[in-house]
Amino acid sequence: MQNTIRRRVAQGQGDDPADLVIRNVRLFDLVTGELVPTDIAICGDRIVGTYDSYEGKTVIDGRGRIAVPGFIDTHLHVESSLVTPFEFDRCVLPHGVTTAICDPHEMANVLGRPAFDYFLAAAERTVMDLRVNLSSCVPATPMETSGATLDAADLVAYRDHPKVIGLAEFMNIPGVLNGNDGCLDKLAAFADGHIDGHAPLMRGRKLNGYLAAGISTDHEATTAEEALEKIRKGMTVLIREGSVCKDLAALVPLLTVATSPFFAFCTDDRNPLEIAHEGHLDFLIRRAIELGVEPLAAYRAASLTAANAFGLRDRGQIVPGKRADIVLLDDLEKCQVSDVISAGRLVDDALFAGREIIAPVGLESVKLPRPVTADDLRIAGSGIGRPVMGLIPGQIITEYLQLDLPEKDGLVLPDEAQDVAKVCVVARHGHNDNIGRGFVKGFGLRNAALASSVGHDSHNICVVGTSDADMALAVNHLEEIGGGFVVVRDGTVLAELRLPVAGLMSDAPYEKVRDDLIVLRRAAKDMGVSLEEPFLQLAFLPLPVIPHLKITDLGMIDVRTMEFV
Repeated sequence: MQNTIRRRVAQGQGDDPADLVIRNVRLFDLVTGELVPTDIAICGDRIVGTYDSYEGKTVIDGRGRIAVPGFIDTHLHVESSLVTPFEFDRCVLPHGVTTAICDPHEMANVLGRPAFDYFLAAAERTVMDLRVNLSSCVPATPMETSGATLDAADLVAYRDHPKVIGLAEFMNIPGVLNGNDGCLDKLAAFADGHIDGHAPLMRGRKLNGYLAAGISTDHEATTAEEALEKIRKGMTVLIREGSVCKDLAALVPLLTVATSPFFAFCTDDRNPLEIAHEGHLDFLIRRAIELGVEPLAAYRAASLTAANAFGLRDRGQIVPGKRADIVLLDDLEKCQVSDVISAGRLVDDALFAGREIIAPVGLESVKLPRPVTADDLRIAGSGIGRPVMGLIPGQIITEYLQLDLPEKDGLVLPDEAQDVAKVCVVARHGHNDNIGRGFVKGFGLRNAALASSVGHDSHNICVVGTSDADMALAVNHLEEIGGGFVVVRDGTVLAELRLPVAGLMSDAPYEKVRDDLIVLRRAAKDMGVSLEEPFLQLAFLPLPVIPHLKITDLGMIDVRTMEFV
């Protein structure tokens, strides 16, 4: 290490030529907001010189472009990109995301500790700096069948891994507030490190109690009023804009130069199709500026605040001594990325080709004890005042509706006239044959079925439709292909996306996933679906930690009371 420091000092003060010089750039100063002409000198993976001119062994011509620090996605689930960590790396890094903090919560709920082993091994081999927060709630609640269970001892075993930051989103709010021993064990084990929050709609004294447990961030704020209370109470609010959850427009009025130390950005769940059409964090920055946020506030949130909030003190600014994660922009306000330097290396195809790729795990994880039949999905009883989940486009929060639905021969039926479809959750981990049954409003579905083996958080199969026969076929087809998304109508599979890695991720290149999603969306639209992202919207229906009405393999749940209805 002494020799490394000696080289950095010599190159920084110009005694030796730098390993790499990015010449003729305008550095966007995150202190003053000025654009300052300079060279950037790099030794190995570190910045060693700015605000001066340098000679270098290798020179990149900046051509007057704007240099900003690499972007940090503060909370995401790689699994929700529907590709492996290696394809996520290749897909997202060219958009300027040099650091991503992931929670392998989805895979962990299917596989348990092998999910951590896989993600940490992958993180050691990606070009971007992929960091891991350890999944705190596996299972998320006792009100569903998960594929695995992780206790505090399981998490502590990985606490000191160099790629681990801390404990991921603590979504078991009742467990925290009621002093559940298992929750307290996990919080105590990570009390001296970072603990991520997950606190939708939480306010007042309950928020105080939650923060007193040592939790410091939250990505679930959906209104400016809620976000303001959280930052005033010391939280860093992670402004989220994903494929389903879109909170940017509601929260960015709070993002100013003064408040930027308390806001960062995250995507949470964003798939390759949205990334292709819009971008990744570059889209969030661009959109924030379009909505009136000053560039200084937006770029601080995307880098410096994010680094500070998660203890990554070696990055977040283009200054000597920091990690050489640099994004070169053709346009500051449009966040138009032209080149990316990751740890002192120019990002190109050759850099990705040099990675060691490890084999995925969790193949053949979709296990039904027997084929599902149409009869298994029938709902008996009265149609009067039935609980119905009401979709809110762009949100994973659902309304708790009570509607009168048609009946026939003692069975309650979906009602296309009210845009009410049937929804069922089928246990798929091989532990039991549970099926939860209910209704949902807002898909626009007509005489068809959509099914997904991605079903947050326990990832049982979730199927929505107006035909029991098509719904059963969709469920069984997902087992045949190892998991994924499927569209069925009149006994025919019209479109599919295979996700054989834990039933969550494709083993194909991200370009194929992107193209398959286009076909899936077109098929769903042909079935009357008007939602922008129907499959991820479907995947959040079984999430019983998000208000107000949800469904698991055990039945429909009033999240306000955490009771079955």
